[in-house]
Amino acid sequence: MQATPSSSRPRWVAWLAVGAYLGAATAGGFLLDHHVSLTSQAMLYVLVVVLAAYTLDFLPSLLCAVGAVTAFNFFFVPPRWTFEVDSQEHLISLFVMLLVALIISQQAAALRRENRLAHLNALRATQLQMLATQLADTRSVAGVTESGQEAFAQAFAGPCILALLPQDPSTAFAPGADPAVRDGLQTCMREAAALGPGTGRWPGLNAWYLPLGNRNQMEGAVCVQNIDAADLAGREHAQALCALLAQTLWRLRLSQDMQKSQAEAQRQQVQSTFLAAISHDLRTPLAAVVGAASALQTQGDKLDAAEQARLLGSIVSEASYLSTITENTLQLVQLTNAAQPPRRDWESMEEMVGTVLARMRVRDSARRIQSRIPEGLPLIRVDPVLIAQLIANLLDNALKYSTGTIVLQASLSDSALQVCVKDRGPAIPPALQQSIFLPYSRNDQSGQRGAGLGLALGRVIASVHGGSLSLHPRRGGGNSFCLRLPLSAQPAGELP
Repeated sequence: MQATPSSSRPRWVAWLAVGAYLGAATAGGFLLDHHVSLTSQAMLYVLVVVLAAYTLDFLPSLLCAVGAVTAFNFFFVPPRWTFEVDSQEHLISLFVMLLVALIISQQAAALRRENRLAHLNALRATQLQMLATQLADTRSVAGVTESGQEAFAQAFAGPCILALLPQDPSTAFAPGADPAVRDGLQTCMREAAALGPGTGRWPGLNAWYLPLGNRNQMEGAVCVQNIDAADLAGREHAQALCALLAQTLWRLRLSQDMQKSQAEAQRQQVQSTFLAAISHDLRTPLAAVVGAASALQTQGDKLDAAEQARLLGSIVSEASYLSTITENTLQLVQLTNAAQPPRRDWESMEEMVGTVLARMRVRDSARRIQSRIPEGLPLIRVDPVLIAQLIANLLDNALKYSTGTIVLQASLSDSALQVCVKDRGPAIPPALQQSIFLPYSRNDQSGQRGAGLGLALGRVIASVHGGSLSLHPRRGGGNSFCLRLPLSAQPAGELP
């Protein structure tokens, strides 16, 4: 897309074409020598001058015009085979012919320049449009840099250097960067102004230094080397490219700031919700624990054994409830605000389920939970503590909200491992099947006490492992909560 000459042919080809044109006109003149007038023979030379003007560059076409007049005078104007002119009329004809030939060459050269410029401007406009479309879909600074480098490489002979301004300006350039280029780019960023020929600043340079942005928002600078000082349109095109890149970088920065603001707002919301949970969901069990403990402390000798056992059981029950909702709340806050994913390792689903069932025996005295875990399941790369906590929450909910048998089933499905907890409790209404996964959202129709954190935490745990937690109505009544975890390539030597 650089502004190059219209013809890439070697110079000798143009001179050969001039000789061919003049030879053809001279041969044609001799063939028609006894059949046409001198004026008609002159028109043959005018014809080749016009052809040369529209097919050759200015200098060869000018030489063709002068050569046409000279050849016509030498071969056809009396006295022939000399450069003398025997009449004033012939002399005037030769001068008029020379003038016409020169005008035609000049006008044709100007037309070619205009055509080249129009074509170049069309290419530049197309490049700006394509770059704007490409940058509209770019979501990273690296993508903007790559697109910018490619655009400048296409538009200019270069080399072109694009440098973005980082948080630490000393890291903007590679250690081996040219000191002169580095100084020019740094000055361009610092002054927020274009430098180089035609800009009024540092006109002696053989490069343009163009800023990406303005004084209020500087994103970097571009150095375009080996340029034509008189190429005003080229510099304007380079500045248009810089404007597109600067706008895209500013948009990405605003988007990043917005995401940070949203994350901070979400964190504040979680903290506010956590405080609300402490003030609401923890106050009642704390009061019950304090009341029962105070009664035992102050009136223990007056209470019979049955009453003391009831108060101790109340303390244990309320303390267990407090422990559960506190652990779930803290885990939810930690996972929601964690910058790094949880630490994973290759684990066996059979072992994790066995650990959960061993812990659930105290709550499942009636042995309602039936485990259906097939042998030979592939290993999954997870955090075993989090996955065990998720399954335990699902089983605890099933024990709390249903009275029949509970099925804990694992299966393989579409390159994923699926673990489902199925109960025969009251079906959750369709209107609550999505909101029930929100923090502190509960099925109020159940009448059971709870903070509404187990399912919300479970969905977050599934999400950070690249999986999902969903609810499906169970055929014949009840609910089926299914955890779906993606399978990874198995570790070498540990395939089932």
